[in-house]
Formats: sequence, structure tokens, C-alpha cells
Amino acid sequence: MALRSVPPRAAKPKPKPKTSGLTSELFRDPKVPFALALIFVDAILVALIIAYVPYTKIDWDAYMSQVSGFVGGERDYSNLKGDTGPLVYPAGFLYVYSAIQYVTGGEVYPAQILFGLLYIINLGIVLFIYMKTDALPWWALSLLCLSKRVHSIFVLRLFNDCFATMLLHAAMASLLYQRWHLGLIIFSGAVSIKMNVLLYAPSLFLLMLKGMDIIGVISALAGAALVQIVLGIPFLISHPIAYISRAFNLGRVFIHFWSVNFKFIPEPLFVSKELAVSLLIAHLVLLAAFTHYGWCKHEGGLLNFLHSRFLSLKKSDNSGSSFKILNKEHIVTTMFVGNFIGIVCARSLHYQFYSWYFYSLPYLLWRTPFPTLLRIFLFIGVEICWNIYPSNAYSSALLLCLHLVILWGLWSAPSEYPYVDHKAHKEKRKEK
Repeated sequence: MALRSVPPRAAKPKPKPKTSGLTSELFRDPKVPFALALIFVDAILVALIIAYVPYTKIDWDAYMSQVSGFVGGERDYSNLKGDTGPLVYPAGFLYVYSAIQYVTGGEVYPAQILFGLLYIINLGIVLFIYMKTDALPWWALSLLCLSKRVHSIFVLRLFNDCFATMLLHAAMASLLYQRWHLGLIIFSGAVSIKMNVLLYAPSLFLLMLKGMDIIGVISALAGAALVQIVLGIPFLISHPIAYISRAFNLGRVFIHFWSVNFKFIPEPLFVSKELAVSLLIAHLVLLAAFTHYGWCKHEGGLLNFLHSRFLSLKKSDNSGSSFKILNKEHIVTTMFVGNFIGIVCARSLHYQFYSWYFYSLPYLLWRTPFPTLLRIFLFIGVEICWNIYPSNAYSSALLLCLHLVILWGLWSAPSEYPYVDHKAHKEKRKEK
């Protein structure tokens, strides 16, 4: 009997390594290699600034004096002072700068190196946020590295604003992945270093109401409050009134000379309660308007959205059936615009306060319907105003006008749909 010849089996194709596939997928987007190149080039620039540009003494000695008092056992906030005045920051500031003093010995040069690393870490987080939202063309990411003033704030002034800003951006990165509890803990840590981060709080609370059930909102807020309590325990136990009144003083009046935004207003009016109340009202009205007509537009407006949340609370619908995943662009837009409204309505912006919103400027400009050339002119104009020292009536008036133009552009921009399509989201998860 003739034997049949069995055809040879075709060789199975070798599976491609997962890492190579992931690498090729990452570098398919030109933003990824461009962002890495920006980090590398900016790291070199930061090193050159530290090496060749003289350090500017402003608050560092005061920080070290305040920290020395804390490390020495002082727990009365009214006794923690420096050469620029009493301590006015929450307890997180003391822990961070105590660690810096321990690592650097209180010396400026090693602290500059530490802040240079902080600058690069913060830039990396911000670039990550921008790439996840896909709001800008790849080349516009370079704007994030082009601020003379921000480089100075980080590595030549060593302000606590730098740590607060970095933690705020880390919190936002967590929110992009719906990690609300982690995001709130990091956010509270940022607040414990400097309270300006609270400008993001109204936007964050709205996003929490959209993206979480009521139990989740309460537990996340409780976690954030717990962070403040734990950090403040040494002071709350010994001198609670001194700590709360000093660390969380919302009524501080800044010096007119250092104001970058309202220098054109006469000093008597600048320090008046009338101006403070007027700006507070403007702040609240703008937040309400943007919330009703923009951020909650697809839910039928602010009142309709709150009514729907109230009904879900009455029904005790915490099963997750009504849970919706928020769009990344909606999260970033709401956070950045909410903060920018606070910046526009702030009575006084000192030079280091530029770090509060600089990293959001490119994103905000590309959310407006303006042509690209106008966006770039607005960006350059804002940067120029922040680099005029000392500020004057003309530079501060120009800065306010530029802010209002950007705000108008954001108001005129179409409102994006805030939620992720569930079907598309499930398909993406299957692909992964």
C-alpha cells in the first residue's frame, strides 16, 4: 500500500514582542518623541540657568527661618516668622521645606538642583496631560518650555508655588483616569503647601458630582479633609486658633507695589473692601455663567443638573447604573478654565503667581475659536507683561485686557460633550 506524503506544516509566525509593539504605537504619534525631546532640551536649559544665572534672594531665607522654628519644636504659628514676615502657609509647606532643609543643609545651590528636578517632573506631568487630551498640535507643546519667568520662579527663586503646582498637575493626571479619591488626596496635599490651589476647587467639585455617586463624593471629600487634619495635628492640638487663622487666612491684603495685574488702580482703591467684594462677585458670577451655559450645557444647565443629582439621591441610586465616565478634554477644560476665572478676578497677582496658570495657557488658547496667529500673539503678550519689572500701570492694564480677550474666547468656544461613549470605551478596553 502506497504511503501518502504528508505536506510539511507551515511554520508559525513568531509573535511580536509586546514591548516593541507598544514602542511603535507610542512613537506613531509625533507628540511623544517631540515631548521627550522637549524634556531633554529643557533639562539642559535648566542646568545652564542654575550654573550661570545668579540666584535671586527673595523668600528662601524666610522659609528656612520658619522651618528652623518648626524643627526646633515651635508649634505656635504666630511665633513662626522670617525676615519677610510671619508664616502664612498651611502645615504641608513646613513638612516639604523641612525635608528640603534636611537634604540641602539650607544651602541654595543644592536646593536649586532639587527645584530643577522638580521643574522637569512638573513639565513631564503637564506634557502627559496635554498628550492625553490631544488639544494642541504637536509643535505648540514647545510653548510650555518658553517662559523666562517660570524658569526663574522654579530654579532662581525656589518658591513654594512650584511644589503646589506640581501636585495640582499630578492630581489632574489622576482625574483623567477617574481616580477621584487619589486625585483628591493629592489635591489636598497641594492645598496644604499653598492655598491658591483652591481656585480649582469649584471646578473639581462639579466634576466630582458628574463623575461619582454621592457616597463617592462624600468619601473623597472626607479623604481630602483627613489629609488637612493629619498634617495640621501638631498645631491643631497645641494652638488651633493661631494655626487656622494664619494658615487659612482668606482675607489677606497684598502690597500694591508687587501687583502685576491691578497696578493701574490707585492704592486706596486697591486695598479697599469694595474692590475685594466686587471681584468676588465677578468671580462667582463668571463661575455660575460658565457652569450653566458651558460645563453643564449638555445636562440642560446647572439647575437641571443639580435637580437630576438630587433626584438620584432621593432614589438612593448609588448602584452605579447612572455612572458616566467623563471625557478627558472636559476634565482638563473645566479645571483650567475655572482656575483662569479665579486668576482674572484676583485682586493681586505677584510674580510667582504666574506659575498658577502658565501651564494652562496653551491649552486655553487652543480651546478658543481664535486663529493660530492670534493665539501666539496672546501668549507672547502675557509672557511680556509678566517679565516687566517692576510692573506699571500700562503693563498691568495690558495684562488684564489680554486675560479678558482669552476669557471671551473661552466663552465663545463650543462646549464639548462631557461624557465618554460607553460602546467606544468598552471597545478600547478590549483592544488593550
